[in-house]
Amino acid sequence: MDLILASASPRRYELLTQIGVSARVVPADIDETPLKDEPAADYVLRLAEQKALAVFTGLNAKVACLGSDTSVVKDGKILGKPTDFDDARQMLLSLSGSAHEVLTAVALATEQGVDSCLVSTQVWFRNISESEILAYWASNEPRDKAGAYGIQGFGAVFVDRIEGSYSAVVGLPLAETSKLLKAAGVPIWQLPIND
Repeated sequence: MDLILASASPRRYELLTQIGVSARVVPADIDETPLKDEPAADYVLRLAEQKALAVFTGLNAKVACLGSDTSVVKDGKILGKPTDFDDARQMLLSLSGSAHEVLTAVALATEQGVDSCLVSTQVWFRNISESEILAYWASNEPRDKAGAYGIQGFGAVFVDRIEGSYSAVVGLPLAETSKLLKAAGVPIWQLPIND
């Protein structure tokens, strides 16, 4: 079965190729505004499912469409992509010297419907100085990242430890994604589909 990745994220595409999955990229165009009082877990699941369905709708039945969404959550508040330096600075200061949660949902739309799952990872940051925040912003890396950091890039130097899925923090939980793909008949490197 052919796979379509409903995401413009190069990180998600790279993660899929890491496990031997080829996909055509068709970014989903959906409204990503959180609903009033929507819990973070519900938000990321809803967006992952909406992305998968938005691209899947109208396609032939022989494809599967993968949607995903990642949010950084601190004290119950969703930290999205920063709007400017001040926004990024506030996010990074709030994460400095403490733990936060990264929620990543993945959804697979096929002619049988949508299957989805949610992965939670705890991330601990060391203390970050103002000069480090300024230098990090100048690298351009935090500008398009949830929570204003990328664990797979320069932002890794802020991470003291994680508990959970590293690939989920990058943007796609590979163990859970491979289970969804395998169940739908999408091959994962050399793993047999019917185990």
